[in-house]
Amino acid sequence: MPEITAPNREITPSGSSSSDELFPIREVSRLTGINPVTLRAWERRYGLIQPTRTESGHRLYSRADIETVNRILGWIERGVAVSKVGKILARDDQQAEAIRERGAVEDSEWSQWQTRLMQAVSAFDDRQLESVYGQIVATYPLNVAFQGILMPLWNTLLRHQGRFGQASEWLFFDAFMRIQTFLRLHVANASPGSRIVLAAIPGECRKLELLVAGLLISRDDLVVKVLGMGQPLDELTLVCEKIQPQALVLFSSHFHNHDVLERLNRLALTLDCPLFLAGAASELAEKALAGSSVGCLGSEGRLMQRRLQQFLSGRLDT
Repeated sequence: MPEITAPNREITPSGSSSSDELFPIREVSRLTGINPVTLRAWERRYGLIQPTRTESGHRLYSRADIETVNRILGWIERGVAVSKVGKILARDDQQAEAIRERGAVEDSEWSQWQTRLMQAVSAFDDRQLESVYGQIVATYPLNVAFQGILMPLWNTLLRHQGRFGQASEWLFFDAFMRIQTFLRLHVANASPGSRIVLAAIPGECRKLELLVAGLLISRDDLVVKVLGMGQPLDELTLVCEKIQPQALVLFSSHFHNHDVLERLNRLALTLDCPLFLAGAASELAEKALAGSSVGCLGSEGRLMQRRLQQFLSGRLDT
């Protein structure tokens, strides 16, 4: 079996919006990091991919084929033998169809939880709010609980403060969520492990968003130290010299400022640890930072955690 080359970056093709766009094997190799020899072996030996052929016999891959390549690589990285990946992919496809059928039910379920939360918030009822919150985090994984149910409601309350009393409702929910997230993050960081420093880009997010990011990034072997809001960027080099973290992660929920990106690149050159950008800003700035000293982690909980782990283990570069 030819050697499998790990991808440099998680990336999907961009440009044309046509779902019928086809890519030659050299482009698929560039996008996925899998060499052409391996791609052909996955097709001929294992039947994992079925690209179309031109009249001259050249392989052309669809976006779905490229997604399949990334899925194959994901299972191989988890230690699954390539000979067994085909059965797993078939099972995943069946499960995906079942998930699509459950989608409407799941959305309705999450909305019901948000309705119960809102009832507690509108009544300014701490005990009821704590009870519903406890049921949610006991029912769902943390990334689903926070990014699927809790934070969307928080954002809705933040955006809609026109009616008298709505600002007070948001403040009540925000204060509750900050306390609960801080406590959960404190428990997550109780175990010894490598330390990650997490800071907000000034003016680009709120305290709760930063705390939630820290909670979703943390693992059993990874302690996330969250710095205070308003942390000056130009003092982070000093902070990292004192703490000596394995990495510095900067969080922003909505910026796309080229001046800030230049400051991040300059900051990266002064650090003894790698620098990463997380949050919605990292998705907006990913192309601008490609090839720079700043890695992009994305904004979804599991993706941030996985990319950080891959960056630190040397399986991804910036």
